[in-house]
Amino acid sequence: METAKYIWMDGTLTPWDEAHVHILTHTLHYGNGVFEGTRAYMTDKGLAIFRLREHTKRLLNSAKITRIKPPYTLEELETAQIELLKENNFKSNVYVRPLIYLGYGTMGLYHVHAPVKTAIAAWEWGSYLGDEGLENGIRVKISSFARNPVSSTMGKAKAAANYLNSQMAKYEAMEAGYEEALLLDEDGFIAEGSGECFFIVRNGVLISPPNDTSLESITQGMVIQLAKDAGIPVERRRVTRDEVYIADEAFFTGTAAEVTPIKDIDGYIIGEGKRGAMTKQLQGAYFDVVYGKNKKYEHLLTYI
Repeated sequence: METAKYIWMDGTLTPWDEAHVHILTHTLHYGNGVFEGTRAYMTDKGLAIFRLREHTKRLLNSAKITRIKPPYTLEELETAQIELLKENNFKSNVYVRPLIYLGYGTMGLYHVHAPVKTAIAAWEWGSYLGDEGLENGIRVKISSFARNPVSSTMGKAKAAANYLNSQMAKYEAMEAGYEEALLLDEDGFIAEGSGECFFIVRNGVLISPPNDTSLESITQGMVIQLAKDAGIPVERRRVTRDEVYIADEAFFTGTAAEVTPIKDIDGYIIGEGKRGAMTKQLQGAYFDVVYGKNKKYEHLLTYI
């Protein structure tokens, strides 16, 4: 992966190669840590973080859900992210990874005596699923792994432990020759991708499952708002796997994935097997927002 000059660690800009943690860091052993994925785009006015406030708020919400008491306020974390990007002097699009985790100091499952640590890393990063995927679509496999059920975990937290489920689903899909996984919930309805929310298009209607068994996605919300702006009918409802197979279009959304078309699922060709018209329209609208070309939503950008 790309490296940068500094990583912000508990208030200090630490050289990238010196950003170390102890081997007995509590989160490494027990998985209770929370993180965010945020993007900054190189606009005509310079680098700008997209929806900094919403991502930072979700980070703190994740900490609250998992019983971690963050040592920094919302405003302090926002300032830290801005400072980090300024000091690294990036020249292209950037991915930002804030992390609140439990450090070295105690072992055992009772975590409240472990010190709470905070780090923010950022690096130049292109398309998560590839530029080819953004234009022509990707191949997706419905996973044999169900999405973590709400009865056993807390999916509204972007918690490190939750992503073992995603890793196994992603690995299975990649090993089978696909590029991404799509997980069902315990009842057999579509939940989300390994790290993305999911949309289909049928008969001119944009459809996305509810967030009952998925993260409350900031990108998903943005795409839904852009669809409404364009007069596209939107439905939030359960979706079955067989309905997906006969969809006119399908795509993933997420901070990393942005708006990525899906060309086939389980070998079923979706629509014409390439990026559909509505997907292309919403993808273009989304990139206009993040690159500062839509004045209505320019307030969602924090210029560095």
